[in-house]
Amino acid sequence: MRIDAAAYKCRWHAVAPGAKALFALSGIAAAWLASSADTLAGLTLLSTFATLAGARVPVRTYLALAVAPLGFLLLSCLTMLVTPSSAGGWQWSPEMLPGVTHIALRSFATLAAVLGLVLTTPMPDLLALMRRLRVPELLLDLMALCYRMLFVLRQAWDEGSTAQAARLGHRGLRARWRSTGLLAGQMAIQVWQRASALQMAADARVSQGGLRFLPVLYPNARRQIALSLLASGLMLGFSLRDRL
Repeated sequence: MRIDAAAYKCRWHAVAPGAKALFALSGIAAAWLASSADTLAGLTLLSTFATLAGARVPVRTYLALAVAPLGFLLLSCLTMLVTPSSAGGWQWSPEMLPGVTHIALRSFATLAAVLGLVLTTPMPDLLALMRRLRVPELLLDLMALCYRMLFVLRQAWDEGSTAQAARLGHRGLRARWRSTGLLAGQMAIQVWQRASALQMAADARVSQGGLRFLPVLYPNARRQIALSLLASGLMLGFSLRDRL
């Protein structure tokens, strides 16, 4: 929910999805081409600066969404520094620190590029872009239904939680845990029922024809894509020069 809200409120909401996707993919490719730590750090800062200063995504929102993947990456890097010892236990391996640092910086640069795309492009725009790229209609339909189901389930969860709170179901830690378990069990039933209803609807139309949405026009799409190509070329050229 927070990702979609940030995408609709950001400054680049009216920018063509193709331009933003091209910039993000170029950032990912540049991260894989770069070989030095300075270049990888520069790519990370560039993607982050474009998202925060260019698209004006709130810093608090950006950090809140980056905490989980950053924590996963840091934990993964720490585990790579621990290797089995000859005595049968585990030992710290500081000699692997340069390689792990390089992997971490490359992962950070890739993560910054992906966050820049998802925090500036709403899901319907991404679906429309993938449809123009000839992504299979069945996959797009499943993505659209799952996207819609998130909002339906969130609304049902909020309504159920409000009803429980009105009946003092959240009074005390024990009561809150019990109410949460009951609500989760009820939500599982609702998910099953709604999924069955969607399957019946698909069978009723013989699953022919994909879901359609109103197209969004971008009058400055050519200029935006040209600027994205220029920025992407600079990033890729910077990384190629670093590799060579």
